Amino acid sequence: MLKVLDLFSGIGGFSLGLERTGGFTTSAFCEICPKARKVLSKHWPNVKQYTDIRELTDERLKQDGFEIDVITGGFPCQDISVAGKGEGILAKRSGLWAEMFRLIRDVRPAWAIIENVSALRSKGLTLVLKNLCEIGYMCEFHCIPASCAAIGAPHQRDRIWIVANPLQQYETQRGEREITESQGGGGGIEQGRSEGDAERQRSLRGTGGDPCDELRVINKTPRADFWAVEPNVGRVAHGVPHRVDRLKQLGNSVVPQIPELIGNAILEII
Repeated sequence: MLKVLDLFSGIGGFSLGLERTGGFTTSAFCEICPKARKVLSKHWPNVKQYTDIRELTDERLKQDGFEIDVITGGFPCQDISVAGKGEGILAKRSGLWAEMFRLIRDVRPAWAIIENVSALRSKGLTLVLKNLCEIGYMCEFHCIPASCAAIGAPHQRDRIWIVANPLQQYETQRGEREITESQGGGGGIEQGRSEGDAERQRSLRGTGGDPCDELRVINKTPRADFWAVEPNVGRVAHGVPHRVDRLKQLGNSVVPQIPELIGNAILEII
C-alpha cells in the first residue's frame, strides 16, 4: 500500500479516488477549512489532520511516525483561474504552491500528483515543472476533463494533472523493463517502454489523438453512461441544512474518478 499525504484536501476527493484502486492508503490530510475537515473526520475518522500547510514540515511528519510515498494536492487556483484576477502563481493564494513544493522537496515521495485549473498552462505551469525538475523529478502532465470524453461526467470541469516521480527511480524502472523485455524477446520497444505503451503512443501520433484517448485505452472501463443525468444540485435554498456550504465544498473538490484513473496507472507502472 502506498502511503498518501493529501494536501489541500478539501472533502477528500483525491484520497477517495486513490483508495478505490486498492493500492493506496491515506496517512494524513492537510486542510485549513473547518467545514471541509468535518467531512474528512466523518469519512476518515482515524486519519491525522493537519490544518496549515505553512506549518507542516518533514520533521513534523517524521515525529508523528509518517513515512510518505505519495504527496497529492490541488493548490489554490483563485489567482490562476480565469474567474479571478489572473495574478498568477506568485500571488498570495496560488502562491501556496511554494509550500507544496517545499514538502515534496523535503519529503522526497516516490510520486507527486498535482491538480489545478487548466489556465495554469499559461499562469504558472513552467514554474511548477522547473521547480520539480530542479530537485530531480520527471514530470508528465495532461489536461483531463470530467466530461464524457474522459470519465463520463455530464459537465466539462477541465483540469490539469501533473504526475511526477524521481528521475533516478524512473531510470531504474526503465532499465528493469529493458532487461525483462530483452530476456523475453519482445522487439520494437521504444525507449525501454512496454510494447503496449509504445503501441499506444504510435497510435496517438498517427491519429493526432487527444491525451484522453490514451487514458481511455489504459482505463478500459466504459464511462459514457457513468452518470445518466447531472446530479440534482439546485442553486436555491430549500431547507437543506448548510446547503451553501455543501455546494461550496463540492465545487472545490476534485472528481474522484480521475485520481482513481491516475492511481491505477501508477500501480500498473510499479
